[in-house]
Amino acid sequence: LKISIQDFSKAMSQAGSSQFQEVIRQELEYSMKVELDKILATAHSNEIEHTKKDLEGFKKLFHRFLQEKGPSVDWGKIQRPPEDSIQPYEKIKARGLPDNIASVLNKLVVVKLNGGLGTSMGCKGPKSLIGVRNENTFLDLTVQQIEHLNKSYNTDVPLVLMNSFNTDDDTKKILQKYSHSRVKIYTFNQSRYPRINKETLLPIAKDVSYSGENTECWYPPGHGDIYASFYNSGLLDNLIAEGKEYIFVSNIDNLGATVDLYILNHLMNPPNGKRCEFVMEVTNKTRADVKGGTLTQYENKLRLVEIAQVPKAHVDEFKSVSKFKIFNTNNLWIALSAIKRLQEKNAIDMEIIVNPKTLDGGLNVIQLETAVGAAIKSFENSLGINVPRSRFLPVKTTSDLLLVMSNLYSLNAGSLTMSEKREFPTVPLVKLGSSFTKVQDYLRRFESIPDMLELDHLTVSGDVTFGKNVSLKGTVIIIANHGDRIDIPAGALLENKIVSGNLRILDH
Repeated sequence: LKISIQDFSKAMSQAGSSQFQEVIRQELEYSMKVELDKILATAHSNEIEHTKKDLEGFKKLFHRFLQEKGPSVDWGKIQRPPEDSIQPYEKIKARGLPDNIASVLNKLVVVKLNGGLGTSMGCKGPKSLIGVRNENTFLDLTVQQIEHLNKSYNTDVPLVLMNSFNTDDDTKKILQKYSHSRVKIYTFNQSRYPRINKETLLPIAKDVSYSGENTECWYPPGHGDIYASFYNSGLLDNLIAEGKEYIFVSNIDNLGATVDLYILNHLMNPPNGKRCEFVMEVTNKTRADVKGGTLTQYENKLRLVEIAQVPKAHVDEFKSVSKFKIFNTNNLWIALSAIKRLQEKNAIDMEIIVNPKTLDGGLNVIQLETAVGAAIKSFENSLGINVPRSRFLPVKTTSDLLLVMSNLYSLNAGSLTMSEKREFPTVPLVKLGSSFTKVQDYLRRFESIPDMLELDHLTVSGDVTFGKNVSLKGTVIIIANHGDRIDIPAGALLENKIVSGNLRILDH
């Protein structure tokens, strides 16, 4: 029986046909099981164990996907979180630090989400290996930060990388260069799930291999997979046995996500004596963050609501900066014992994100994913902490890269901090056009990174290059018309200027 996703959706929307819906669901689950069994049968003996675990996890997710209908939040139930459930960072910092901060640090593990490739920036291989500052990669900066902590406090904070099958080999090769650093580095792998054909809702993979032409058949199922794969790897138990109590999880491309001793102290020595199992760092929305997930109160629990879960009629309300003032930075502090307890009870509940993709050959597929922060509602005594914007410094595009490479930031022991010479703490808005999308092209277009200390806004479009020692101040807009080229000369100072197609420089 072949059933398309359209038939399935139609059947699901017809009221009063629950028996019919159940029959269709069972058919789809049965067909999926048959296909997954065929795939498992192609595994070599040394692959069977972990392939089986991956496919079991996928089957659970697929089962839930068939059960759930439409956006998974009832908009009427969404409330603003109670005052004390999101604490201002200043209040937590005001408590100061105890004398025994080293013993508190020794209970911590830093986990970086390292499953992503640098493809959106035109790079091959793991994104964490892109150079971001003075030849240092994201991974170099992370290791330097933790090494500095361990040396300063004479502690043993380990670094754990959650890799995906896309990044594991390249990352492991590069780890040899840190063998003499004062950081123990561990890795574990995310699950590998099969992409499914949008029409048939069946896997497009025919066997377990994921190299060559089969690369597109598989995907890592989002960072919500951390709980199961960390537990399954055995590393969670080993770290608990070593006396570790909390993990600090963040995206490896968020250069603001450094270990914060005040937050750690708040977790380990809570003022009311009751420890939090889960802390999410949130920060105030700006116009650039309107799509970010937000923390709400839902059925008496803190809950992360992502834009994909919002009914269409309420999307504008969700994006409003006045109603939902904060968003999730994906910097999370989670108790190891709680992950173990919930994982063993199969009690971690995360909404399913349906991510549609079109493959190179034009085939439409969907991948079922989950997000790590969505599990907040499964933990006891969760808390949001409203942190300064400086703890959210993600590098997703070359526009972000320009900011972190510039003199807006100074680098110290692997940590970037806003230069004291900048008069106001906000980051300039930078929009580089499509000629700058790939890192190689971007680097070719700047002989040196401009002075941006007094910049508010930069827009660049078309074939533009920058000479050495250019200074940008105020609002600068540079637009080369199609077929034209603009070379900003070395030493140029552009302050509140619009530079157009034929290199006329106008006051803004």
